[in-house]
Amino acid sequence: MTGSVFIVDDDADHLSALADLVETSGYTVETFQSAAAALDAMALPPDLVISDLRMPGMDGIAFLKVLRERRINVPVVLLTGHGDVEHAVEAMRAGAEDFLEKPYDATHLLAVVRRALEAQAARNEVLRLQKVLAERADVSILGRSRAMREFRKRIAALASVDVDVLITGETGTGKELAARAVHAASARADGPFVALNCAVLPEASAEMFLFGTGKGFLAHDTDGRAGKLEAAQGGTLMLDEVETMPIAIQAKFLRVLQERSFERMGDPLTRALDIRVIATTKSNLRLLDTFRPDLFYRLAGSELHTPTLHEAGEDIPLIFAHYAQLAARRYGRADPKVPWELSQKLKRQAWSGNVRELKTSAEGFALGLFESEGPRTQERGRMTLAERVAEFESREISAVLEAHMGNTLRAAKTLGLPRRTLNDKMRRYGISLERDRSEDEAE
Repeated sequence: MTGSVFIVDDDADHLSALADLVETSGYTVETFQSAAAALDAMALPPDLVISDLRMPGMDGIAFLKVLRERRINVPVVLLTGHGDVEHAVEAMRAGAEDFLEKPYDATHLLAVVRRALEAQAARNEVLRLQKVLAERADVSILGRSRAMREFRKRIAALASVDVDVLITGETGTGKELAARAVHAASARADGPFVALNCAVLPEASAEMFLFGTGKGFLAHDTDGRAGKLEAAQGGTLMLDEVETMPIAIQAKFLRVLQERSFERMGDPLTRALDIRVIATTKSNLRLLDTFRPDLFYRLAGSELHTPTLHEAGEDIPLIFAHYAQLAARRYGRADPKVPWELSQKLKRQAWSGNVRELKTSAEGFALGLFESEGPRTQERGRMTLAERVAEFESREISAVLEAHMGNTLRAAKTLGLPRRTLNDKMRRYGISLERDRSEDEAE
């Protein structure tokens, strides 16, 4: 493993010898004879700091505290002299990664360095994954409608308390993304997020899959295997489509939720469990004969409902444009522009598949596979004169509104219409605005 290391020690001889040892092990090393000099070089922090505890001026503990105050989250290993163990304990409380008492064994020191760098790399990876999850979760809470604003508030409220959650909603409303959002905003964000689709859980081996197996339970398996419960230890277990959980497993899972402990199959050892469970369902669990009422009430202590596109109708063009942009960038296309007329058409569509259906259409639009021209020629041929006039008028009004960014005052002037007449026609043709009308009112 590679990494950059700062070594801080006022003893020049020891500093040089330690630098040689660390450097010959493949690490990049910079040396400093004072904590102040090391702090001056922290514009680009290293992966690890090794510092002596006793130094003139700023000692090792003071150095560590300054790093933490400045939010420089680099791991620090302190070297202590004989009799400094009490100070070492203080250093650990202040956030030191580890400490070594002099004289130390070179092999042991290098093992500590390697372990500290590996731990830091793991923390960095968690932070990276948190960012990814947060970005993915943000898609599910995209929108300015009242429904989506209330949805975001509910997610924040549930994330702040460590309780199990039941997420309900129609197919395609982003229930898994909502679960990821709750996890990413919670105190468990540093822990794992384990997603399990109960619909594909094999009934014959469901218990083994969830709970794991003890040593020798399976032939040729001398060590045993951890199940999904253990994989989620310290984090969140998401049970997708929980209504399909095999009935034989439901009673055992209820006990897990009540006691926060479990046993692997074939192993009498009871293991403590520290997880949060988030279950999702598109069904009304109260009405299902195949779902235990006591398990439902245990899960439904805190519920989160994902809004449909009908409930968040004004956000449809925004979400459509977002997914179209993502698809275009994924396939190396230019960012697509969604015409005003199309945005109005999107809002009038039923979208029974909710966001999932909208996303598919947006991706097709980005790749030029989405038809947005309006009625086909043969359909237009059957239209009455009044219908043709209305279609032309609707298209013209939409185009002018788009040109003026939705400003109805300017659009009315361009069209040569009184503003009240324009508003009446917009209502008649179902043309609505994407933005706040405060600019219009200001004029």
